[in-house]
Amino acid sequence: MSHKPNPKPDPMLDITDVAETCRVSEKTVRRWIHAGDLPAARLGNQWRIVPRDLRTFVLERMSR
Repeated sequence: MSHKPNPKPDPMLDITDVAETCRVSEKTVRRWIHAGDLPAARLGNQWRIVPRDLRTFVLERMSR
């Protein structure tokens, strides 16, 4: 019986990463989070975003 190691999860992004990726200000990213448009988790005093959620967010915006 072979054990497959669990794949490492994608590293989470912070607000700065998302702002740079989307070429918007950090304030805009915070607005998206507070509006509930971009899923994020508050870990300590920082917001973290799962890359998959960012991709989904962008794709939904593109299809509008």
